This record gives sequence, structure tokens and C-alpha cells, in this order.
Amino acid sequence: MTIFTVKGMSCGHCVKTITHAIKTLDPAASVAIDLASGRVEIDSSKPESDLVAAINALDYLVIPA
Repeated sequence: MTIFTVKGMSCGHCVKTITHAIKTLDPAASVAIDLASGRVEIDSSKPESDLVAAINALDYLVIPA
């Protein structure tokens, strides 16, 4: 399980966009997002650096927890 704080999320569309990016990278990934706190939990076999890159590519700021 990888946990990040993601800055810049403001709505359900943001949640869907990040979830889609992670699922594109790893279709078997499990993604849980708490929009209010900015917390993103990802259970994936992909390296953390790939997950960060996928979210950063969407212009969100990722802060490892």
C-alpha cells in the first residue's frame, strides 16, 4: 500500500482522473481517495516512482506520506 497526499484535487472529476491514470498504469491496482484530506491510497505492484509520475503528469502535486 502506497499513501500520498495530493494537492490540487477539488472535485469528483479529479478523483476519477487520478483513478483512471493509476488504473491505466496498473489495471489491477486498488485506488482509494479521500478528497477532503487529499489522501490517496494505492495498492499496486508498480513502483512508487511510476505512481507519482502518473499523478504528476496530471498537474497535481504529490507528497509522499
